[in-house]
Amino acid sequence: MSDDSRTGTPAGASTVGTLLISRVVVTWAELLVVGFVGAVLGGAASGPSQLIVYFATILASVAVVMYNVDRLVTVRIRGAT
Repeated sequence: MSDDSRTGTPAGASTVGTLLISRVVVTWAELLVVGFVGAVLGGAASGPSQLIVYFATILASVAVVMYNVDRLVTVRIRGAT
């Protein structure tokens, strides 16, 4: 990475913070959508299918978090090399 002549800091340093904030906002929005869809589907179902929808919503939430963490780690590793 090259240094910024005005501040003496690496040129890519500000994009990492911006990427983190944007990824947090995207993750929050995705979790919100997954939660609302799970609540709607769970409210429409009853009995054992409601439990299956509950478990699917939890699984989807974990998948959203894991995907976004993976994206952040991949960018961080790519930027370090």
